[in-house]
Order: sequence, then structure tokens, then C-alpha cells
Amino acid sequence: MAVLVMGHMNPDTDSIISAIAVADLKNKLGVQAKPVAQDEVTPESAFVLEKFGLSAPEVVTSVAGQQVILVDTSDTAQLPDDLGDAEIVGIVDHHKLGSVTTANPLEIWTWPVGCACTVIEAMYKFHGIEIPKGIAGAMLCAILSDTVIFKSVTCTDQDKAACDNLAKIAGVGDITALGMEMFKVKSAVEGTPIRELVFRDYKDFDMSGNKVGIGQLEVVDLDILAPYKDALYEDIGKVKGEKGAMGIFLMLTDIIKEGTEMLYVADDNSVLKNAFGVDPGEKSVWLDGVMSRKKQVVPNFEKAFG
Repeated sequence: MAVLVMGHMNPDTDSIISAIAVADLKNKLGVQAKPVAQDEVTPESAFVLEKFGLSAPEVVTSVAGQQVILVDTSDTAQLPDDLGDAEIVGIVDHHKLGSVTTANPLEIWTWPVGCACTVIEAMYKFHGIEIPKGIAGAMLCAILSDTVIFKSVTCTDQDKAACDNLAKIAGVGDITALGMEMFKVKSAVEGTPIRELVFRDYKDFDMSGNKVGIGQLEVVDLDILAPYKDALYEDIGKVKGEKGAMGIFLMLTDIIKEGTEMLYVADDNSVLKNAFGVDPGEKSVWLDGVMSRKKQVVPNFEKAFG
């Protein structure tokens, strides 16, 4: 039986490509592995897969009785409900350690870098395995996506070096142009259901016993989202009720202006003041320079809720 390689719920490009790449590496090391995802791919991920000739992973939402390698997360809130009935045999991630526990020792590659694919590029090197051209191109895109074309505070020199190597393998001459092409696809929201936009890049968190949901939409110009803000705000209110959450926060990130307008529906608006030191508006707050959920939003909220 193949080991399932799986990322978080509402998978982004890093989660999808990391699963594909780790499965490829494991198979070449003699471990039968299969990339899977918990949901269908986003338009950005579909663009990347098509551009580099890869197939979307099969959607799997139950892992009981399986061996699993986790990529791009180690948090049970972002994984199948029956994960406790599976055996976690590996973790490849770039976030803080989450809430998963294991009965047996396991292989863990967790680095403080901007993208899980940066870690995976190093794993291929460590094992002396050549990265296939298509997978290298997709990994390059994942790093550009997660680091917002190197603008995010999460970006490290290791991410940039990995991109240089991956671009050579994939035959990509202009890394920035590829990133902008990808983000233009990501910015195309017309005709997309509002709920799909809310959950396009959304994660649930448990912060000191408080259920908190944080989503993010990254666009090349915030004006693109102006016609949809009222509907987005209304829908995050519905999500809050459905999940029984303390608050739902939706980051509308402008990658050119390098900042985020955060829509929110919360039981206690003072958490925003405590987290970011700014007075929130009735429905939203502008956070200048904030682009990373992982490094600039989640830690601030965790301190505010702590």
C-alpha cells in the first residue's frame, strides 16, 4: 500500500506541489508513495500544473489505516478528522510545529524558510536525486507564490538560492515574469463563487481555546476585489456562525502596495488592537507592510489570545 503524501485543507500551490515532489522523491528512493490532496486545486495551482505538465493529485479526505507523510502543515486542525487512525511517518514543513503526535519515530524536515518546496529542493540534493524538469518548474512557482515573489518577510536567502537552481533545471529565464504571470491568474476572481474565494487560502487555528479562521486573497491590485468586499464580509460572518468561531479574518493582500486590508467578524474587536496596535474600523483594518499570514498575523493573534 502506498504512503499518502498530503498537505493541509484548502490546499495552496505549495501544499499541492510539495505532495507531488515528495511522492516523486520517495518513489525514487524505493518507497511507494502517492500524492493526494484534501480538496480540488485553486486556479493558481491549476495554472502551474498545466504549465509544467503535471496532474492534480487525487482528492482524499479519509486516511484511517494508512501511512501518511504530511507536507506544508503539522496541525491537526488542517488535516482529516481520522488522522489519529493513521500512522504519520514523515513531515516536511516550513511552519512552526503543530499539534500532531506520533506513536513512533518519524522523519522530519522542518526549516524556517518561506516555502516547503525550498526544503524539498534540499532533500533532493541530500539524496543525490535529480529533480524532474516539470516538478522543478512547479516547485519554483510554489516558492514564488509563498514568498510573494520574494517580497514577503518569510523569504530567506535559501528560498532565493533554491529558485535559482530550480529555474535552471526548468529552463525558466525570467523568474519575476513567471511570478507575475502566476499572480495575474491568482488575481482573476470574476465569476468565482464568494465562498470559494473565502476558502481559496483559508486555515483554521486553535488559539488558547479560541477557534479562529484566517483566509487570504493575494492580488496585484486591491481594486480588483473592491466590487466583492461586501459579499466577502457577509460570507465570513456566515462562516463564523457555521464554525462556531471566535473570529474569522480575511486578508486582502496587495502584492504591489505590499500591505493587507483585513476584513473581520469577531466576538471581540479589541483583539485586533492587541495584535497589531491599530484601531480597527467597523469591518476592516489596513495593515501596512503585512503580507504573511504565517509570520506577521498568526503569531500576533496567538499573543493577543494568549
